[in-house]
Amino acid sequence: MKLNAGGSTHVGLVRDHNEDAFLLDGPLFVVADGMGGHNGGEVASGTTIETFHGALKGLAVDPNPVTRLAEVAQAANRAVFSKASGDPELARMGTTLTAAMARDGRLFIAHVGDSRCYRLRDGRLDQLTVDHTLVGEFVREGRITEEQARTHPQRSIITRALGVEPAVPIDSITLEVASGDRFLICSDGLYGMLYDDEILSYLTSVPEPQQCAEQLIDAANRAGGEDNTTVIVVDILDANGNGRKPIIEDEWPTDQMKAVGGDPTASGPVAVAAPMPRVA
Repeated sequence: MKLNAGGSTHVGLVRDHNEDAFLLDGPLFVVADGMGGHNGGEVASGTTIETFHGALKGLAVDPNPVTRLAEVAQAANRAVFSKASGDPELARMGTTLTAAMARDGRLFIAHVGDSRCYRLRDGRLDQLTVDHTLVGEFVREGRITEEQARTHPQRSIITRALGVEPAVPIDSITLEVASGDRFLICSDGLYGMLYDDEILSYLTSVPEPQQCAEQLIDAANRAGGEDNTTVIVVDILDANGNGRKPIIEDEWPTDQMKAVGGDPTASGPVAVAAPMPRVA
């Protein structure tokens, strides 16, 4: 399976520093959106990225990658929790996590919080992950609409994050990929500023993943840039290195989802660290 990917992050137009971090390293793609007082969010997201970067070799050969991905997420949770417990200035820090690994014709995802992973296939954009937020629960229960959730006064309350408790449930997803699939992994700074149809327009019109990621962030900033924004775009290519031409069509397999309980060109993890008033 051949891949083409690009990613970028930006502090936005309101925050004074960036607590997002991301990893774009071969078949492993991770977005972490930190939260916490002082430099807690930066520490939480950076620690998570470092944990996944250190686990890459094992993930690449593990016979059960989806389970291993969840185990690495739990290791990141323990690392963040330990640092928070040992330093009063880092108390209650945490981070979201959306990690995806492409291998063996499949995409394996580990997810906690309200960063997101989307799939674009045959012109249709599907959100693959569930937002672990209070308003997300309200929407799923039918108490409010998705449009109401965008401006709800409690939209910043996260119900699940890495590093807040000694252990955390991890959403694990496995799905088959097809040549032409395009995946988007992003922090809430993107979809908080842009509607899905706006995101779709960039994903379908900008062919190069790096340019697409940068243009999506630019669009979020033009829309207000109220938060840090991080974007990774991953294309699944055919044997000849061609993509964006889906060869199969299927629905998102929801039954495969379960709870298991600076510089984007740099060779190592990218952790570009903004206060986020988010409650876990």
